[in-house]
Amino acid sequence: MKILNRYIFKQIFVGFVLISCSLLAMLWLTQSLRFVEMVTRQGLPVYLFAEMTSLLMPRIFNVLSPIAVFVSVLFVYNRLISDRELAAMQSAGISPWQCAQGAIWLGIILTLFNVYIMNWGIPNAERNFRELEWRIKNNLNQMMFREGEFTSLRNGITVFIDKHESDGSISGIFVNDESKPNLKVTLTAEKGRLIETESGPRILFINGVRQEINKETFKFNSLVFSRYSADFNNVDSSRKKAASVREKNFWELINSADDATLAPQDVRKNIVEGHRRILAPIYNLVFALLACVGLLVGLFNRRGQMKIIATEVVLMIIINGTDLAVTNLAGRSLYWLPVLYMNCFIPLLICLYLLWFYNPFYFYRHNRKGLVKNEN
Repeated sequence: MKILNRYIFKQIFVGFVLISCSLLAMLWLTQSLRFVEMVTRQGLPVYLFAEMTSLLMPRIFNVLSPIAVFVSVLFVYNRLISDRELAAMQSAGISPWQCAQGAIWLGIILTLFNVYIMNWGIPNAERNFRELEWRIKNNLNQMMFREGEFTSLRNGITVFIDKHESDGSISGIFVNDESKPNLKVTLTAEKGRLIETESGPRILFINGVRQEINKETFKFNSLVFSRYSADFNNVDSSRKKAASVREKNFWELINSADDATLAPQDVRKNIVEGHRRILAPIYNLVFALLACVGLLVGLFNRRGQMKIIATEVVLMIIINGTDLAVTNLAGRSLYWLPVLYMNCFIPLLICLYLLWFYNPFYFYRHNRKGLVKNEN
């Protein structure tokens, strides 16, 4: 890479990093709001909150990356024009293709990186996120009871804790168990402790009373105990959600037609997602070329390049919107898949053609010679 290309590449890369970090921070904040309740009301540890929200970042980065590179390339080349640096490069005989090398290299690097993100990063992150979310919502050992508050579990059990002791035990325990439809159980104990067993987490009660009433026969039983343990983690592991489309690898998506367990609409969605694993990363290169091609081959205007910039922004929105619309249509009918590829590769080929074959100095000299010949 020549010094000029390194100079442009460095500026575009720095701008891309700043824009990506800013957008990721804003979207991370909006996405993390739905987990704030787990921290404030259920006492979810901060490290688990950070882990859950960080697992969403690969998915968000994949969406923001083409937009960030488009804005970064557009800003850098527009600044080069404003500072007359691009005019000096063109006066030295540097072609638009050579001036675009910095944007092209960044687009290629981000395309390869997003291929890794979409085919390995996102599936692993989605799988870990689903497992962590299920474990937090269904396992009692992930639940931190707050002092002086009633905590309702998913299986019809309500727990009240008076105080957390410094040794890890809990005191002043009240439990109302209505997990069985015909039976109501109430447990009170002076102290207790949450313990982990092979069959799952259990609560060990110390010095308490167990009261039981049958709702049909109204038979009442009472038991005073010094030690008593109860299993409140009666969540069936089979209730876990099936693997989502994002969790599957590329070959599973492409060969979804061979999976007899999937409905026809799910097969189409999986196949479309598999093709998007190929196309979505390429939009980093498409948008990088789109952002610089207008400024490099367009006519220079001393008043600014706002018309060219506005045109490129509109084209970017059209390409992005068409991709989303055709993706939804392809989920209903696979006949729309060629349109997905056309929407990606036609702008790419047009931009490459303009940068490679368009030489403003050649056309300028050719037209000038024609004018001089006509004058003679």
